[in-house]
Amino acid sequence: MERPPNLAAAIDAAAEALIGVLDSATSRHTVSVSPTQLRVLSLIMAHPHTNVNRLAELLDVVPSSASRLCDRLEAVGLLRRAADPRDRREVRLIPTVAAETLLRELTERRHRAVQAVLDRMPNRMQHELLLALVAFGQAASMTAQQPGSDSTARTA
Repeated sequence: MERPPNLAAAIDAAAEALIGVLDSATSRHTVSVSPTQLRVLSLIMAHPHTNVNRLAELLDVVPSSASRLCDRLEAVGLLRRAADPRDRREVRLIPTVAAETLLRELTERRHRAVQAVLDRMPNRMQHELLLALVAFGQAASMTAQQPGSDSTARTA
């Protein structure tokens, strides 16, 4: 089967629509945390035992920028720094209970917003979308595993 010439454009448009749905769900939350700060919290949750240098690598920023992000999160009670029990010279970044609650609530809100859109689609189309997204994810992960691929670089 040939690929339609506008498939990449359709995916780009769908991604923009998805971002709009997710951003709308996030903006309705009464939180004064920036999208970058939410990303930092998500990365720290996904990578336990993270320190500032590792966070800087994950964000593809210099350590001083990562440290300033952590300072702001610490100031609002969403992050704490603690000595690593394995090496007291290292300082681990630990999300607080408030951060865990915030991320859980935002995830639930975003899932409900996406589900509301999916509910407006026929079941058959939902199933086809699921299959296509799984295949897309697999293809993307193969690209990320190729030598010379830099799939982790993002800006903060």
